[in-house]
Amino acid sequence: MQSKTSFNLWYALVTLLTLLVLQSMWSRAVRIEQIPYSQFQAYLAEDRVDEVRIGRDRIQGKLRDPQEGEAPQFLTVRVDEELADNLAQHNVRFAGEIENTFLRDLLSWVVPVVLFVAIWMVLIRRMMGKNGIGGGFMSIGKSKAKIYMEDDVNVTFADAAGGDEAKAELQEVVSFLKTPDKFQRLGGKIPKGILLVGPPGTGKTLLAKAVAGEANVPFFSISGSEFVEMFVGVGAARVRDLFLQAKEKAPCIIFIDELDALGKARGVSAMGHDEREQTLNQLLVEMDGFDARSGVILVAATNRPEILDPALLRAGRFDRHVVVDRPDKAGRRDILEIYARDVVLSPEADLDVIAAMTPGFAGADLANIVNESALLAVRRDKEQIGLEELQEAVERVIAGLEKKNRVLNPAEKERVAHHEVGHALVALALPGSDTVQKISIIPRGVAALGYTLQLPTEDRFLMTQSELENRIAVLLGGRIAEELVYNEVSTGAQDDLLKATDIARSMIKAYGMSPKFGQVSFDRDPRSQFLQTGQPQPVGDYSELTAHEIDCEVRRIMDEQYNRVHGILGARRDVLREAAAFLLDKETMTGDELHHIATQAAVTALEASVAEVIGS
Repeated sequence: MQSKTSFNLWYALVTLLTLLVLQSMWSRAVRIEQIPYSQFQAYLAEDRVDEVRIGRDRIQGKLRDPQEGEAPQFLTVRVDEELADNLAQHNVRFAGEIENTFLRDLLSWVVPVVLFVAIWMVLIRRMMGKNGIGGGFMSIGKSKAKIYMEDDVNVTFADAAGGDEAKAELQEVVSFLKTPDKFQRLGGKIPKGILLVGPPGTGKTLLAKAVAGEANVPFFSISGSEFVEMFVGVGAARVRDLFLQAKEKAPCIIFIDELDALGKARGVSAMGHDEREQTLNQLLVEMDGFDARSGVILVAATNRPEILDPALLRAGRFDRHVVVDRPDKAGRRDILEIYARDVVLSPEADLDVIAAMTPGFAGADLANIVNESALLAVRRDKEQIGLEELQEAVERVIAGLEKKNRVLNPAEKERVAHHEVGHALVALALPGSDTVQKISIIPRGVAALGYTLQLPTEDRFLMTQSELENRIAVLLGGRIAEELVYNEVSTGAQDDLLKATDIARSMIKAYGMSPKFGQVSFDRDPRSQFLQTGQPQPVGDYSELTAHEIDCEVRRIMDEQYNRVHGILGARRDVLREAAAFLLDKETMTGDELHHIATQAAVTALEASVAEVIGS
């Protein structure tokens, strides 16, 4: 084994040496030595030059009998203009070297053109990418939908809390995608289109993803505004391409977010928009064309169903409407638990308290509260999120950020304190009003110099006439408190007056709570403006005399509540001053502290009246 290895090694060495020798001989034979022109003249004088080739600025030649160490060929720079005569005298064969400039001339034309075309294509591709056209003219009509395959959709109904009714409706879609034979056994057909309707932030997109995640099918997601571009016909082409891709990957779900951007009622705008209407027409045609048994389900979401085209909402297209409303207290509790998984909560952080504090909040609002509380805890160098941070996050969302750099002068601060205590005292005195939780004179938000936080004891879906009147009274409490203390009013009640007037006007125009007008509503349903005629109707569909009488009724309600609140606060003027002084000192006070001050004042007044009776 050793001898074989030695033989192979020597064989390789011999081969390498042979190659080196041959390479040296070849390089010596073809070596061209560059010599000075004087050396060339010496060779020429000695008749040692065999032949030359003469170029424009150089001479390349070959020696007759090269001596040892000399290269057989040489190269020098041409200098002598009478070279031909000298070569002829010494019997040297010579010829002119024709310089081939074809390649150089060709490149001088081709290279600039190629560079120009390359730069132009790069610029066009970048421009197309920025305009969202897909990177080239050939892909201008391609759908821009984001495609999530089965493994990419990790959302299920367990991640979408607070909408049990909506989930129950969509569960049927999941069952159809999983077991279509079960529904087709009796000839039933699944709805082609499902429209999710609800306020912003209630989780419509999340529910659509949950359907795809539960059914384990591909999910096409696109916004309604992504169909229409600056080029005519692009929107319709993208609609066709979207449905073509969906049919290839069936069963699947197509989700169109913000459908109102695409499906607005045709003919509503006076200016018109042919491209948008052409896109909508193509969507209507595609919804009519695909078979419900193919397994392609179209889900769309909107928070403005009243402006959609009636053709979209008819049976056979979006024939099932699922309302995704704001969650109730139990739903808010479940949503908070989901978002609390990603943060570190302390044991005393009771989410039931936060759920009770946030009536009317959507899922996005609750997610914002949890995130704000986490940021507050980090800012305070805490290891866990406590109830205090969660409550302050609720106040941030409701009233805005604290403006501690907005320093009020003492007179303004005192007026704001009386104003806010006026709101709270009226709410405390009226039965059925929302509970006062906190009063503050720390400026918040854009223009709020103080605020009174009231929290309802339970979720409400109906309001009685007396409850609406109580709300107007509470809103007027701040202005009347200023009037009682300072004998004049300020601009601080601007927002209160606006809200109170809106409530009074709704009582007259929408709710029929006026004995003068009886059971008549002057408010038009915005949905009827589009779904019946397709043309908007004037909102004030009544005479000028009726409008004048409506204004008189609104003023009557406002005056009645003004007199009512004036009597309530006039009888509690001492409590108003004492509570305002406490608020000035502490800057914030709770509803329990206000109740304690009012109770103590009532006890003191009772003792004084008893002593007066005894003394008399």
